[in-house]
Amino acid sequence: MADLGHTVVLGAFAFLAGLVDAVVGGGGLIQIPALFLFLPPGDAAVVAAVLGTNKFSSFCGTGMAVVQYARRIRLNWASLLPAAVSAFVFSFCGARVVTLLKPEFLRPLVLALLVAVAVYTFIRKDFGRLHAPAFTASRERLFGILTGAVIGFYDGFFGPGTGSFLIFAFIGLFGFDFLTASASAKVINVATNLSAVAYFAATDHVLWRFAVPMAVCNVLGSVTGSRLALRQGNRFVRGFFLVMVTAMIGRFGYDVLFAAPK
Repeated sequence: MADLGHTVVLGAFAFLAGLVDAVVGGGGLIQIPALFLFLPPGDAAVVAAVLGTNKFSSFCGTGMAVVQYARRIRLNWASLLPAAVSAFVFSFCGARVVTLLKPEFLRPLVLALLVAVAVYTFIRKDFGRLHAPAFTASRERLFGILTGAVIGFYDGFFGPGTGSFLIFAFIGLFGFDFLTASASAKVINVATNLSAVAYFAATDHVLWRFAVPMAVCNVLGSVTGSRLALRQGNRFVRGFFLVMVTAMIGRFGYDVLFAAPK
């Protein structure tokens, strides 16, 4: 019973994170701070356990989002599955490298990239409006594998902004519309999350008594978010994307300019 209050609050944040993540990604911006704030102090002090709990909840919600999108949107599984496998492998590699190098040096670069993504998306009013795949099947598969490798390694090594970078890549490079890009990004996210969950679970860094109820709430939020995106269409997803990228710019800007170095 002592954990009930923590679980209820974390479940509410997990629902919101699942909703946001199903539309444009970025649920970790909501769920990770909530875990640090509302877990019992002893649990919150173990950073790896916080991240593992977040990844398990996110994996369940993202998996449900893929199911919801796949029922309504035609996804090119012949390209996405090899990309997902590549992302899975390189996400694990990134997680291994992070034990050798500190990822904090990436913050200024990620901030600059997010600003560029936001400015480009805002200026190009037609960006992601039409679905016009730019590659043949074989080239799309090849570029999918390369994209999965790069983004997967980044997600394992650092992480924040992965969903936004995937959506931007699927639109700018592959020629997808916002809705298809968001759905495709979820397939890659499932693979990278699964890789992380396997690592954290194997090292006993998942707080299951919180992770399981949070996963249920994240799934419910994911169903709500994906249905909202499917109903409202590309214009809504584009607006939501800009809001989330702006939020990430604010977060990284604060980290770069004001956060004390560790």
